[in-house]
Amino acid sequence: MQKFFYRFFTFLSVLVLVVSCANRGTPSGGEKDEMPPKITKSTPENFTTNFKGNEIRIYFDEYIKIKDIQKQLIISPPMTTEPDITPLGTASKYIKIVLKDTLQPNTTYAFNFGTSIVDNNEENPYPYYKYVFSTGNYIDSLSVKGNILDAESMTADTFVSVMLYEVDSTYNDSVVYKKKPKYITNTLDSVTTFNIENIKAGKYKLVALKDENRNFTYQQKEDKIGFYDKVITVPSDTVYSVKLFKEELDFKAVKPKQAAGQKIAFGFEGDYKNMQIELLGDRPEGLVERITKDVKSDTLYYWYNKSLERDSTLFVVSNKEHRDTLNFKFRDFKKDSLTINAIQKGSLNFNQNFEIEGSVPFTFIREDLIKIIDKDSVPVPFTTQFDELHNKYTFQFEKKESQVYKIKMLPEALTSFFGEVNDTLNYNLQTKAYSDYANIRVVLNNATYPVIVQLTDEKGNLKYEQFADKPKVFDFRYINTGNYYLRVVFDANGNQKWDTGNYLKKIQPERISYDSKLIEASANWDIIQDFTLE
Repeated sequence: MQKFFYRFFTFLSVLVLVVSCANRGTPSGGEKDEMPPKITKSTPENFTTNFKGNEIRIYFDEYIKIKDIQKQLIISPPMTTEPDITPLGTASKYIKIVLKDTLQPNTTYAFNFGTSIVDNNEENPYPYYKYVFSTGNYIDSLSVKGNILDAESMTADTFVSVMLYEVDSTYNDSVVYKKKPKYITNTLDSVTTFNIENIKAGKYKLVALKDENRNFTYQQKEDKIGFYDKVITVPSDTVYSVKLFKEELDFKAVKPKQAAGQKIAFGFEGDYKNMQIELLGDRPEGLVERITKDVKSDTLYYWYNKSLERDSTLFVVSNKEHRDTLNFKFRDFKKDSLTINAIQKGSLNFNQNFEIEGSVPFTFIREDLIKIIDKDSVPVPFTTQFDELHNKYTFQFEKKESQVYKIKMLPEALTSFFGEVNDTLNYNLQTKAYSDYANIRVVLNNATYPVIVQLTDEKGNLKYEQFADKPKVFDFRYINTGNYYLRVVFDANGNQKWDTGNYLKKIQPERISYDSKLIEASANWDIIQDFTLE
């Protein structure tokens, strides 16, 4: 019995020792797996020729998943009917591709998976896997390389589709609106270069799209487009550059609707500056019409001072190239009443003017009922300008530093389209000291005039600009402190604005050059910025 207890005690002691040792630390589980999955085989094999089947399987050494396949997978040439690809949302040791489209004869197809294939546990990607097969006797091996730029911004978009259209007896430029390209690739999310591979020798049109709907056809309203000017011939060693731009929309008038009493809203797309609205039919005696632009939306308002005694009427809406006849049915709405809003409030910069806008078109101003005085109650001379389309009065006067300006508009200083007048209006504005601002002098080298010199913020938003049709020094005085980038628009037609391109008219956007150096504009600093243009 003693021998038994001795052995049992020894067993317990060893057991306690083992458990104690086991609890001293938690196992780490080893190093994190950073290895991507490996392909063990493909059926049919990658780069198969004389492909006849409709199913492809790609096997891996571990469980994998497919992520963001809608963005990452590029099939070239594109297929009319998309294949079924599994697994989606689950893990598997193989990818199955079931083809549903009729394959073109003697054509090389490439499935570019991008970084969509990842292992199941750590999601390590299999980088840029491509499965290729040919329905003919050989694999096409030629390529077209290049880079994508943005015509207006310093950085180009990601996920840009770059496409080749075969230039044969059936080709015309409008094919980008109707048909998928012969070959395609995508810059994905990491680079702005492209390489369209596995193409055959021939002549092609090179087009790039920021294809928002991913349908491989150009939708003017949603997409950016870029194109190479000439037809390219493959094989070629040229590295092609393509600039993306947003076209101005083709003019289109939208069915009008009653916005308020004696006020009709005409929505539009495209250029509104040459847009005209004409009332058809009998016109009552004394009818006066006005057209104003909505501050925010693509809408023009047609105002009329007489009630039109009819249920409906026709309007002709036109611009230089387009003409539409639109039906309109009148509704009984209350007229807008006059409200007046000051656009500048509080602080006024030295290069700003004071502006007011109205909810109803202005028809008359009496400057004798308006006074501007400074902080010493000294009257300040001013002049006014009226922008009829935007229904805005601008007050121009000399501004001095560290000054306060009080603007008083007595009753009846302003009269509206419907005969309303203002009550007494008071506005207080003040200027800062010159030392609160920064000054930037821009000196251009190798410039071809005319040019527009612009300062933008770090997001590319325009803050200040100056135009010149001959060499000069560009002084941006008393600008707000902050960080700026310098860009120069080569204003080829001298219209003092940047003009975008047009694909069908074969017009490239006007060139813009960015200076990559950040300008840090501090208060009371004078900066000289030299920019040598190439």
